[in-house]
Amino acid sequence: MSGADTAVLPWQEEIFSILKEGGVRQVAYVPDAGHAHVIRRVHADPDMRPVVLTTEEEGVAVACGAWLGGQRAALLMQSSGVGNCINMLSLVQNCRFPFFTIITMRGEWAEFNPWQGPMGRATQASLELMGVTVLRADTPEQVADTVSAGFDMAFQAGDAVAVLLSQKLIGRKKWVK
Repeated sequence: MSGADTAVLPWQEEIFSILKEGGVRQVAYVPDAGHAHVIRRVHADPDMRPVVLTTEEEGVAVACGAWLGGQRAALLMQSSGVGNCINMLSLVQNCRFPFFTIITMRGEWAEFNPWQGPMGRATQASLELMGVTVLRADTPEQVADTVSAGFDMAFQAGDAVAVLLSQKLIGRKKWVK
């Protein structure tokens, strides 16, 4: 099991606020330490429905189904899960659904797990090949503006958008018992 610093950082609360104020009603996720604060906040909010996934591509379907049902959804995942979504992203493109995902990166700065490297290096290109616009936040100061811009691109312009949160931003991960 890996762990990250558990202190709540202002940018983590800003992400939740953007989703909440933007009318997101469903948040699909595979558990991830980098998204832990937002996930806890979603679970505590009676107006939002957390959807725990067994695999990330289910989250693409949840987001599309939410839109068909008149709701906004966001998908939270780690870069290692992007590869699981590639085929399902054709649903987003073919049906022209707005789509918004926030992805914590692995396989970058200070990565200790060699299994995270390949997908970490391929995340952005894989998403772009599937027609997803990719934005990236590397510093705490960039997070709110980048997430907000991506959110607007998805739900106002109808685009498919992924916001990548760099591994340096998330913090060094290490194995814990």
